[in-house]
Amino acid sequence: MSKHKWLVSITLLLTMVVILYGAFTRLTDAGLGCPDWPGCYGFLKVPQKPASIEMAAQAFPERPLEPQKAWNEMIHRYLAGTLGLLIAAIFISSIATKRRQPRVLPTALLVLVIFQAALGAWTVTMSLLPIVVLAHLLGGFTLYCLLALYWLQLSPQWRVAEPKLIKLKPLAVVAAVVVLLQIGLGGWTAANYAALACIELPICEAGWVSRLALDEAFDLHLGYSNYEYGVMSAEARQTVHVFHRFGAYITLAVVSWFAVALYRQAGTKLMQRFAVALGLVLLLQFVLGLLNVLLHLPLANAVAHNFVGANLLMIMVAVLYQLYRPASKEA
Repeated sequence: MSKHKWLVSITLLLTMVVILYGAFTRLTDAGLGCPDWPGCYGFLKVPQKPASIEMAAQAFPERPLEPQKAWNEMIHRYLAGTLGLLIAAIFISSIATKRRQPRVLPTALLVLVIFQAALGAWTVTMSLLPIVVLAHLLGGFTLYCLLALYWLQLSPQWRVAEPKLIKLKPLAVVAAVVVLLQIGLGGWTAANYAALACIELPICEAGWVSRLALDEAFDLHLGYSNYEYGVMSAEARQTVHVFHRFGAYITLAVVSWFAVALYRQAGTKLMQRFAVALGLVLLLQFVLGLLNVLLHLPLANAVAHNFVGANLLMIMVAVLYQLYRPASKEA
């Protein structure tokens, strides 16, 4: 393995950690554990000395220091900052290496990670504005998918050419769009604290149709000073949750259909493995979603649901790459 590909591999692994810890930070209500950015109560690390804690209390009297939440937030920032430096190193390495390397994706990754840092700052300075929280989530998932795509570009042995799969391209695009929309609904559900708005299966509590509030559920709710713990009504949160539930069933049907078709029509073991991986990750994600409802959002399960969702999207992107950029073409 070349040094450049090794760097990409390490960065891909760190991105997984950042996604996991980002979900953990959000689910422990630590998104505003430090009310300023990039520091924490005016310091580079969480205040610990009595004098520093007193200064923090004077600077942010409306938000008393909670050390555990503050450390959760700062560890996430340290990890994200390290990820940014690694992506910058990938960009520099792709330019400096003597061997020909694809440069479009390293450039896109660098631009995206800078924008992702801005979204991280806005998440704090705009007090968890849901649309910013959602954009930050989608940015992290996109970063993960692009890194995986770049890794595939650097790994010809993981690419195949199967012209007969061309007829699956439209279904593959539909499946990918469905996954992306469902992740967006999931992010909107989480950003508006609607994960437990419905705690009965298969849809919601009795009478949910009469309680739908479509206008409020998908309104941006601009103008509030603080969005921590949500600003939507109970009816609007139920509406968001119901849409996410229906999205889960649609995603299960469409992506299962595509995975089975891909497995049956694939002519290589590699593509069959992609199909199996897609089906298994889809099933795991669906089960984790059910457990979130049945067990009332246990932390470990909710973090896993977020991470598996990122991997479901990543596998769909990898399959699309196989279908649209076969091995016979240069990266």
